[in-house]
Amino acid sequence: MLREGDDVAVATRDLGPGDQATVPGAGPVAVGQPVPRGHKVALRAVPAGGQVHKYGQVIGVATADIAPGDHVHAHNLGFEEGDREAPLGGTHTDLTVPDDEPRPTFRGYRRADGRVGTRNVVAILTSVNCSASTAKMIADQFRGTVLDEFENVDGVIALTHTSGCGLVPDSEGGQVLLRTLRGYAAHPNVAGLLVLGLGCEMVPGAALSARSGQVADLGMPTVGPPDDAKQGLLAAIPDDTVVRSLTIQETGGVRASVRAGVAAVREMLPLVNARERVECDVSELVLALNCGGSDGYSGITANPALGWASDRLVAYGATSVLAETPEVYGAEHLLTARATGPAVAKKLLDRIDWWRDYVRAGGGTLDNNPSPGNKAGGLTTILEKSLGAVAKGGQADLGAVYEYAEPITERGFGFMDTPGYDPVSVTGLVAGGANVVVFTTGRGSVFGCRPTPSIKVATNTPMYSVMSEDMDLNAGVIVDGTATVAEVGRQIFDRILAVASGERTVSEELEIGAEEFIPWHLGAVT
Repeated sequence: MLREGDDVAVATRDLGPGDQATVPGAGPVAVGQPVPRGHKVALRAVPAGGQVHKYGQVIGVATADIAPGDHVHAHNLGFEEGDREAPLGGTHTDLTVPDDEPRPTFRGYRRADGRVGTRNVVAILTSVNCSASTAKMIADQFRGTVLDEFENVDGVIALTHTSGCGLVPDSEGGQVLLRTLRGYAAHPNVAGLLVLGLGCEMVPGAALSARSGQVADLGMPTVGPPDDAKQGLLAAIPDDTVVRSLTIQETGGVRASVRAGVAAVREMLPLVNARERVECDVSELVLALNCGGSDGYSGITANPALGWASDRLVAYGATSVLAETPEVYGAEHLLTARATGPAVAKKLLDRIDWWRDYVRAGGGTLDNNPSPGNKAGGLTTILEKSLGAVAKGGQADLGAVYEYAEPITERGFGFMDTPGYDPVSVTGLVAGGANVVVFTTGRGSVFGCRPTPSIKVATNTPMYSVMSEDMDLNAGVIVDGTATVAEVGRQIFDRILAVASGERTVSEELEIGAEEFIPWHLGAVT
């Protein structure tokens, strides 16, 4: 039982009819039906129409009479939005750090603009889908042992997408794409950048790659005037980033562009390899918090443990950013209560309202989430899922709310408006500047991310045992009773520092992450 007064508890193993369980704070319970591990068992009677509580919060209403010992899930628990008071700030948490431990550091790449990279890569960034295949052909020439002589280069990656044309650049969708591509171009983990376009796309390569006043030098086509003044983001590319650009039509087609692109990358490699890791303070970390394939243990093990690590980072002056707006719906009041001011809280509530309209226009509701996999793992309503998901954000004050792919500028704990779809969400966070990702999963998502490393944390031991080659850490030991939330939180914190210093994650060993670059596609395609 997670909070005093909850109507349900979570099964830590498969339960069968007649099993007896003694739940601290609730007494003995006789199980009436099979209850899979991670699913909910009723602790007390709830009449049809009555509210059901978990985490001390309402997770839905009973759609049938529920008796003590019943399996509580989609057959007898339904969604009801209800009324939730969303305070506009007022709750403050003082976060402290141990005064008997040395201040943590990591070894990162200090960039010319003062930010710190955790990886040192050459990125081939496409302005349009039409150049995606060519970009992959170029990157494929640098697989295997080709980079062995460049020990400080963490890879050559093709960042491709499915858009860039057929949309209005000044539209909301066009600006989201531009903001995302610019964020990756300026990312501190990108030391070498090859911008590859077709030559006739609506989203011009010049608007993506050029620093102010250098459009002609880069040789990129311009459709309309560069929008430096309007966006103010082009100059964000660090001065020490090696930038080159090509357009397939001007270069002479795919084969010629592959030859030219390979030559350009080869020219960059010695320059990128000359960068070396240096000692950096922990406050230079920008952590992205995300989850996928959640289950009934997510809000009990991995997510609160990650919340512990997030709070520790924030206490040291670092940055941590939660996301996935549809998956904080139902728990937004817990975040707004922690806002540093009414304007921050209101911005989050405004994004929730935007999402209500967005999903309604698509014929759905926000309770279309959880996914089938989430439900198989024990989650029933979006309210329940969100209450577990926000645990990733710990207890720190909420100091900023960002739009998708907007640059993350405020230290401390923040929130970014993204979809709940994992790769789209993380793409926005990385575009904002996140240099480390921690990704929790209960069902076994095989997510990876490049150029920012992603640490995957399993929520339960059975899944970890089956998929240990795809997981970096097991938080299931919390529910197994062999470790506390704080102990696993410390493991996550230490792993963040190690990975930021160059230790490879399991997804990096498999070279997973480039295909997960998926900018949020908004608006009409013409």
